[in-house]
Amino acid sequence: MRLFSGKVPPLANEVVQTLIASGSIEVTAEEVPEVVLDVESVLKEYIRAEREITDQARDIIATQKRSHSDLKKIRAQIARERSFGIDEEAIEYLITQIIEALIHSRHVEEVYGMDNDLAVHLGPVLRKHLAADEELDSEVRRRIRNLQEGTSTWDIQYRKVMEELRRSRRLDPN
Repeated sequence: MRLFSGKVPPLANEVVQTLIASGSIEVTAEEVPEVVLDVESVLKEYIRAEREITDQARDIIATQKRSHSDLKKIRAQIARERSFGIDEEAIEYLITQIIEALIHSRHVEEVYGMDNDLAVHLGPVLRKHLAADEELDSEVRRRIRNLQEGTSTWDIQYRKVMEELRRSRRLDPN
């Protein structure tokens, strides 16, 4: 599952609205935009850290002259070392990070329920948004399947095709 930066604002807003509607958190009306920004910061940090892990994996491939097909395995190893959730563990990791941010946010009046109760409300929202991104990612990968993943050519084409698909589907390109 992948999270793209263009999905961050609507995802953060839906997370906060879902938690407020379910009674899981209490937020005054004037503080809602700040809580949304708190959640956005968690999501943006996730994207930044995931990109950093991918770049580190590419550096390892380049310096150790390993095959680009090892990228996924090396990324997973780096993520494990950092206790960072990628791919299938992304949703669980994001849920944990969002809950921590809400608990420590000075903009949230009260957090009700246990972590697993909050996760019940967060999981479907995250899955919905990340699944849409996964479909887009799959389409891009299908279109550039003739290129070797992890190479600079693959990266350039991936970004180019992703931009084209986002434009054609009228999705936020950021």
